Amino acid sequence: MIITKTPLRISFTGGGTDLPAYYKQGYGAVVSAAINKYVYITMNKRFDDTIRISYSKTEIVDSLKEIQHDIAKACMQMAGVDKGVEITSISDIPAGTGLGSSSSFTVGLLNALYSYCGERLSAYELAEKACQIEIDILGHPIGKQDQYAAAFGGINYFTFERNGEVNREKIDVSEDDKRLMDSKLMMFYTGIRRSADGILAKQSAETSEKLDVLNYMRNQANDMKCLLNEEGFNIKFAEMLHDGWQKKKSIVNSISNNDIDSYYNLALEAGASGGKLLGAGGGGFILVYCDEQYQKAVREAVGLYELNFRIARYGSRVVYFA
Repeated sequence: MIITKTPLRISFTGGGTDLPAYYKQGYGAVVSAAINKYVYITMNKRFDDTIRISYSKTEIVDSLKEIQHDIAKACMQMAGVDKGVEITSISDIPAGTGLGSSSSFTVGLLNALYSYCGERLSAYELAEKACQIEIDILGHPIGKQDQYAAAFGGINYFTFERNGEVNREKIDVSEDDKRLMDSKLMMFYTGIRRSADGILAKQSAETSEKLDVLNYMRNQANDMKCLLNEEGFNIKFAEMLHDGWQKKKSIVNSISNNDIDSYYNLALEAGASGGKLLGAGGGGFILVYCDEQYQKAVREAVGLYELNFRIARYGSRVVYFA
């Protein structure tokens, strides 16, 4: 049996500039972090040649071509595993909530499949293959940041070059700053689940009309990298989150709505210093920066489920092999 553990991610700034429609005109950049919420993949040899895949539903099929789960099917085809296995996925957080769960699933499944075949891939190779599956093979209108965040873990600055190459620069915050991030960042679940594909497809189609906004967001990622490397985690981080969120909302109307704006404004009025909605938009989790003395008031004002989390140091790993 093989078990992989792959983190979900939170994106701080630059989201949307990892889409091909934007970075092929220059380059994109994001700052993001993995968190200690995970997608777990278990894989085991089956007693016969059938394939059993269990996620939100269970499939038992005789051949690879019968699999309905498009990502699982493409991952198995890429790894060359076509019979006699049982695969199960479990996630700490529901899909469609803006934390990159689809890409974490893809990275984690690839990690399990290639380990099953006796091959260990680097984080870069896992991310590249996951991008190839989700974007090139399946044609999902998504960017590249989620796959890389899931594969590498930690806090990173990623750039997306015109030729499709992705470069990673690890951001080594101090232990004190990491503790501050863990204590001052709060996440609240809006209760809204959605597919990001429609929002991202519309954003890609309107990229040429929103270049000024996207350029601002990309440049803000550069500034945030410098802030964390040179000054550390401080109130300027909150201001960047807020400014970036105000810009991002102007890209596509469906990125935010009255409910999301209301929750966010309640958090600010109760003492939060800044924040944003995570993911492509339309639902999921609101992230805020809030000093400890105001956190109780913010919880009460927002009135949503709070997800306790910490920054995760590691990307996708094989945690059991027997």
